[in-house]
Amino acid sequence: MAKQLMFNEDARKSLLSGVQKLSDAVKVTLGPKGRNVLLDKKFGAPTVTK
Repeated sequence: MAKQLMFNEDARKSLLSGVQKLSDAVKVTLGPKGRNVLLDKKFGAPTVTK
């Protein structure tokens, strides 16, 4: 994938989108009833974490 350079509002929207995706994965792991999450990487085996 080619690098993409973004500035101003486009950069903020892209950054916010990435942070929201990460927070959706992390928030289900919190608390006493936290669930396991599978983190996929571009290389190697996926990681199961809690």
